[in-house]
Amino acid sequence: PGRLSLQDLADYSAKQREALCFDHIAQARVYQVCGFPPPSSGALAMGQILGLLHRTPASLTPLSNGVPDPRWLHLYSESSRLAFADRAQYVADPDFVAAPGGDWSNLLKPAYLNERAKLIGPIRMQQVAPGVPVRGERTSYAPSAEQPEYGTSHISIVDGQGNALAMTTTIEAAFGARRMVTTDPSRPGGFLLNNQLTDFSFAPRDETGAPVANRLEAGKRPRSSMNPILVFATDAQGQRGPLQFNMGSPGGSMIIHYTSKTVVGVLNWGLSPQQAIALPNFGSVGGPLVLESGRFAPATLAALRERGHEVRELALTSGLQAVVKQNRNEKFVWVSGADPRREGEVMGE
Repeated sequence: PGRLSLQDLADYSAKQREALCFDHIAQARVYQVCGFPPPSSGALAMGQILGLLHRTPASLTPLSNGVPDPRWLHLYSESSRLAFADRAQYVADPDFVAAPGGDWSNLLKPAYLNERAKLIGPIRMQQVAPGVPVRGERTSYAPSAEQPEYGTSHISIVDGQGNALAMTTTIEAAFGARRMVTTDPSRPGGFLLNNQLTDFSFAPRDETGAPVANRLEAGKRPRSSMNPILVFATDAQGQRGPLQFNMGSPGGSMIIHYTSKTVVGVLNWGLSPQQAIALPNFGSVGGPLVLESGRFAPATLAALRERGHEVRELALTSGLQAVVKQNRNEKFVWVSGADPRREGEVMGE
């Protein structure tokens, strides 16, 4: 038995939060990307990664033989490391930890991203520290250490009336807390309790004794990497227009990279959702650059190591699902894609 009580369940209620949105420029068009705010880190980290990439030469020869080339992967990895340094420092339940300057959008301000992008050079940075998004403001929190995160499910739906749902749900690791709940003990079946406690920082303080923002506290929601995304077109005045893109994925902290890859593939590189999803996976959560096993040529790995990267190859089993409005034969239609790495399929009329 654990410490969870019936009163704890009675006291809990879900919170409706304002979406976190940012602009993304692709092929001379501006899109508005909207996702979930903290305590989820997904949309915020994606906004930083895409914003930093836009301030590098990342648009040059991004694909070589159908996969991202070493130069692009280097720029993406360095952008990721900068974003994850800020994530480790600042992101936690906003009911317990204030955003820098009182607003999470301070981490996405053009001036701040311009300053951070200057740190990206032709060789891997030796050390990546969190930035200072609001001048004169220093946090008393310590960065959280890197730790693994586990899996999840996602579904993206658009109906015939244009209503859209991007839903990511998780019980954390496989079988969650390993506790099955049933309403009728005489009958088999029930549901598994989640184990989201593991999304808190395992170490509540760093070696100096400074508290970690995402440490465990009573009534606190843990930091997540879930990243259900809705992308909208904008008009000439920058106002939000119709929905263009609905997407998300399971995959722990790598969700941020799986979804960022798909946004770039569809909007920047003009791929179909299925082509973008099928691209090899990659990313860094602050440490090594991880590449999907068997998907990159030895020459690519060698070129990245020459730039100073520690490269590891892992399975990187994403579960991306996407629905995208695309122009097919002078007609806009919804086109979908489902990740071949996991269960899931495209359905609809």
